[in-house]
Amino acid sequence: MSGRRSRASKLSQNEINDLVSRLQLLLPQINQRDNSRQSASKILKETCCHIRRLQEEVEQLSERLSELMDSVDINDIDRQILQNILQQC
Repeated sequence: MSGRRSRASKLSQNEINDLVSRLQLLLPQINQRDNSRQSASKILKETCCHIRRLQEEVEQLSERLSELMDSVDINDIDRQILQNILQQC
């Protein structure tokens, strides 16, 4: 069973290089430095750090939004509608 799985999930070196290049374009801190090619390991590490920072930012923004919603005088129906809209995003 594992032999079939490894053959199905095996990527060529060109496909891996293409995916790493795409990741590099998505990372602002690498993309802004220069146009030179970074190592795949550096790009993967930067990707993980970037995702962690984005997750932290989402948590902070969610907390801030909760604080703002608590401070604004809106009724429960409006609050529920707003929460549903935000959950869909």
